[in-house]
Amino acid sequence: MTGPGAAVTAPAVVAGPEELRQRYQALAWKAQAMEDELRRESKALDEIEAFLGLEPQVSERLERLSTSLFGDILEAVEKNLSYALQEVLGQNLKVVTQREVKGRKVNITFAMERDGRPEDILRGQGGSVCNVLSVGLRLIALSQTDPQEHRRFLILDEQDCWLRPDLVPRLMAIIHTIARKLRFQILVISHHSVELFREHADRIYRILPPAAPDQGARVELLYTAATRPFATPDQTTPQDQATGQD
Repeated sequence: MTGPGAAVTAPAVVAGPEELRQRYQALAWKAQAMEDELRRESKALDEIEAFLGLEPQVSERLERLSTSLFGDILEAVEKNLSYALQEVLGQNLKVVTQREVKGRKVNITFAMERDGRPEDILRGQGGSVCNVLSVGLRLIALSQTDPQEHRRFLILDEQDCWLRPDLVPRLMAIIHTIARKLRFQILVISHHSVELFREHADRIYRILPPAAPDQGARVELLYTAATRPFATPDQTTPQDQATGQD
């Protein structure tokens, strides 16, 4: 463009053939690299989608595997707990379990039936059912541990609190039998009269209040399996009783 005051534009510089060839080769290499990366990413995405597609099959397989692995064990648990309930409470109660896989973990739900009809475990018999089942589950759990790492010693603190006094000896009979069979040491703490325990305990102690404010509680040996008779008659108001199963 010419004329007074007109801007002067410098002529465009055209790259030579060699420079253009180099630019083309660089762009072609970059395009090839991006294409290779896209291919790798697409392959990885396909593999991830294929893996995720296996999830339903994996869940189903885990469900079958859990049923197979835990089926026999849980059947034995159901049978033993049902026996304990029937033996202690004298009623037609049955423990049932439901198994399912959640978050790749096997979840077990315990339920109870009376004459084939569902019944709330927490409300059944005013808490007596919970007393019996909690004892049974603790004994089962302890029996599955490695004795080299976990001493087979169990403390049952007022596990008979909801039982009628006449039912306590039945529970103690089961505890005593299991302790002997599995070679457990079991310490039972109870508010019930010691008369309810003497047939199913190796030792019975009574815990008494301190004789003076500056003294601790007193422990009195009432009974041992070796001597059988009570060392002290149980004629006072029952305090906490501690019974031992060796």
